Amino acid sequence: MRKALRWLLALAVFIGTLSTAGAATAAQPSQPGPTDIKDRLLAIPGMSLVQEKPYPGYRYFVLDYTQPVDHRHPDRGTFQQRITVLHKDTSRPTVFYTSGYNVSTNPSRSEPARIVDGNQVSLEYRFFTPSRPDPADWSKLDIWQAASDQHRVFEALKPVYSANWLATGGSKGGMTATYYKRFYPHDMNGVVAYVAPNDVVNNEDSAYDRFFAKVGTQECRDRLNAVQREALVRRGPLEKKYAQYAADHGYTFATTGSLDKAYEAVVLDYVWGFWQYSLLKDCDSVPADAPHATDQAIWDSVDTISGFVAYTDQGLEQYTPYYYQAGTQLGAPTIRFPRIEHKLIRYGYQPPRTFVPRSIPMRFHPGAMRDVDTWVRHHARHMLFVYGQNDPWGSERFRLGAGARDAYVFTAPGMNHGANVAGLVPEQNALATARILEWAGVAPAAVEADPSVAKPLGRYDAKLDVRDVEREPALRP
Repeated sequence: MRKALRWLLALAVFIGTLSTAGAATAAQPSQPGPTDIKDRLLAIPGMSLVQEKPYPGYRYFVLDYTQPVDHRHPDRGTFQQRITVLHKDTSRPTVFYTSGYNVSTNPSRSEPARIVDGNQVSLEYRFFTPSRPDPADWSKLDIWQAASDQHRVFEALKPVYSANWLATGGSKGGMTATYYKRFYPHDMNGVVAYVAPNDVVNNEDSAYDRFFAKVGTQECRDRLNAVQREALVRRGPLEKKYAQYAADHGYTFATTGSLDKAYEAVVLDYVWGFWQYSLLKDCDSVPADAPHATDQAIWDSVDTISGFVAYTDQGLEQYTPYYYQAGTQLGAPTIRFPRIEHKLIRYGYQPPRTFVPRSIPMRFHPGAMRDVDTWVRHHARHMLFVYGQNDPWGSERFRLGAGARDAYVFTAPGMNHGANVAGLVPEQNALATARILEWAGVAPAAVEADPSVAKPLGRYDAKLDVRDVEREPALRP
């Protein structure tokens, strides 16, 4: 018996020695990996370089990343999704930005990236070209699939950028950042969502009517309403001008179905478009006496604010993915025009289906936005929503419930769809900046002791921090 015990003990020691030796062997340093950031990025499976562009103080890369068309069935095809990386230092926090549309391939920096003085990863939204599967199965364009795109990119890049991450975006990009947090709540350390609409009940849009009844001043509202009405009164001569304009530029109207429908859509966007992109002081540029203004003056004002190209086939093509989502999950606003006679309006605000080619099937899913709204109200953590006082898209916004923690909704006075943290009143500006720094893990001790002294860590760069001046047509968030 004792011999058997001694034998078992010896065997255990022998096995333990082998195990220890194996562990020691496994712990031996492997071959060193790449150290240059470009090499590290390209070592990620599925990542390929499109180009590198120089920028002082940064490395800037345009990349393609292989994504599943369907994250539920990753074996059913892939596509290349465009990514850009504004690299500062792997020890700095990283801001994950999306506009919800195409990605710019020129270096730029979001406000949170400047506040934390960090890296920025920017992602093109799926189905916006060139990030579109071929053939395109439009049923795979939804908010969960898009959030899963972000999740895979985050998982791929987190080993490289191991410090804290924040998600951000403006308008549809703010919606995108919110949806990402809803579906993958543990990926990001914080979210900064700018001017993000939240259309919970698609067929109830009275909040927009209340907004347009009081926004700005009565004088400004009267000017805008008069020009909009006059453009409908002069429909005949101005549509002739539109037809010539379309012929000169090769524009067509197959998607909307007619020039007449496209014309009315542009005109009905006019007041909305003004408040979305302009400030109260810009009312001085609106014709003051519309009934006596020339046709050219009416045309120029509507074209400047709404853009007559917007509802041509060529103007719509880039935004087909947005209109598809608006008509299947996001919802779209409808407003009334109490100052315009009914006889002047033939179609009213047209639904997203009007602006998507008929070859693409669509079906609205009313529960998608309700689910996100409920989650934000009850589970929001480390989230900041910023809205502009004079931005119509803020009429239906995200709101916080009793379950939210360390989450905020702020409104920048007098600002439009370009509202940001810098435009908040001083107390909210400082608090928002302090929370962003804290979520990113880079809050200085002085800020932790007194949030009112919080300021961006990165210096302002006139080129890098300039807001993209390319205006999307109205009624696209």
